[in-house]
Amino acid sequence: MITITATLAIGEEEIEESFIRASGPGGQNVNKVATAVQLRFDIRHSPSLPPDVARRAENLAGKKLTRDGVIVITAERFRSREQNRADALERLVELLRHAARRPRKRKPTRPTAGARRRRLQTKKHRASIKGLRRAVKNGDP
Repeated sequence: MITITATLAIGEEEIEESFIRASGPGGQNVNKVATAVQLRFDIRHSPSLPPDVARRAENLAGKKLTRDGVIVITAERFRSREQNRADALERLVELLRHAARRPRKRKPTRPTAGARRRRLQTKKHRASIKGLRRAVKNGDP
């Protein structure tokens, strides 16, 4: 089990890993060894995630989410396969940890009396400036 929070964990069998060739540093090794990791997690069919957490995770995933509801994370920052595996897993855990936090409800507030007064003063000031730009008619000073 992979622990996300104190009350949330996902099974290791829910994560699918595949290794691909990485771009970037590595010399000749980069052409021979598949060190990059592509981690896949089917968020829509995961029995471990509550529906509200899954929905928030889908919104947070952005480009990492496929049409089928699979989160795909590619890690190729390091030269070793193990470091890339750990990096991809940590990124998935961080995404799910962030999705597990419930957003706070917004409390509607009203502008203070001072803020309303300042807003109206600013509007009057702008109106007077714009009034000075008007064309002068015959007989008007």
